[in-house]
Amino acid sequence: MNIPFVSLKQTHDEIKNELNAGFASVLGKNNYIMGDELKAFEESFAAYCGTKYAIGVGNGLDALYLILRAFDIGDGDEVIVPSNTYIATALAVSYTGATPVFVEPDARAFNIDTARIEEKITPRTKAIIAVHLYGRTADMDAVVEIAHKHGIKVIEDSAQAHGALYKGKKTGSLGDAAGFSFYPGKNLGALGDGGAVTTNDADIAEKVSMLRNYGSKIKYRHELMGNNSRLDELQAAFLNVKLPHLDKWNEYRNKIASRYLNEIKNPLITLPLPCDEEHYNVWHIFAVMTEHRDALEKYLAEKGIGTNKHYPTAIHLQGAYKQLGYGVGDFPIAEKIASDELSLPMYYGMTDEETDYIIDALNSWTV
Repeated sequence: MNIPFVSLKQTHDEIKNELNAGFASVLGKNNYIMGDELKAFEESFAAYCGTKYAIGVGNGLDALYLILRAFDIGDGDEVIVPSNTYIATALAVSYTGATPVFVEPDARAFNIDTARIEEKITPRTKAIIAVHLYGRTADMDAVVEIAHKHGIKVIEDSAQAHGALYKGKKTGSLGDAAGFSFYPGKNLGALGDGGAVTTNDADIAEKVSMLRNYGSKIKYRHELMGNNSRLDELQAAFLNVKLPHLDKWNEYRNKIASRYLNEIKNPLITLPLPCDEEHYNVWHIFAVMTEHRDALEKYLAEKGIGTNKHYPTAIHLQGAYKQLGYGVGDFPIAEKIASDELSLPMYYGMTDEETDYIIDALNSWTV
């Protein structure tokens, strides 16, 4: 049996006619930037997240960068980010001229360890970026409490957590602003790149709207030094088709995750934390840990099972951040996750037979 790490086939097959209709509508209107489809998606996505505003942008990295710009974060400032996340979280900070300050994660939850945040706060700290990694929400009450105590902003990196809940509230509504990615493989994915910012702050919404469009509210009048980062009409149309299906797709992923959690019984493999009363995980990634990660990866590949690693080199050890002067051992929890994490297949349309096959293979694995 051959099972890919991810497949979008059933997702798109089921809504192919709607996607084609969305494409035809955009083509027929001959308006491809900042039109009706974008406005409709922004309104729908804001309502879905429980925020007053959503602003479509070019991608998830831009979403975080434009939020930071809107908060006037820049040269000489510091922003706290988890040491265990995709590099885009840190790059958004660096692009403003500010410095990312890394904080270790909780080893089981994978998200930022809130007990370690305050020791990294200095007079230069302007924000905390709380990443909802792999689809599980960070412990936002603690993050928000610390931020309020020190007078700094809370930014959610929700790139992997569309529809995830913290104490019944959706990601995107839990801080001062949030950045989303609609990369095709996300739980809510476009058919190309895309992103969005959500917020309840009218001033931030207006500023992000300007910054994404060359710093302009009125054409050819530029009040800010902005960017070209606009969610185009075609991707907005596809997202308008997909958004009503998101909760169904997330529930499907939860059923697969429940089977993994209940039926994988191999002492060599550590499973992620399940959903609980506070955290509704949407399982963008189902991440297991093992000290024999490379051996497990090879074994599953031989069985025809696709896997991935999120992420095999911690940010502080990437060449892009060598100027910060970190070395091996400086963030041991992030390094341990980087060396031991393996992501199992997780997508809408996986069959019971495929799930059976993956679970049986994992339970049969030895070293």
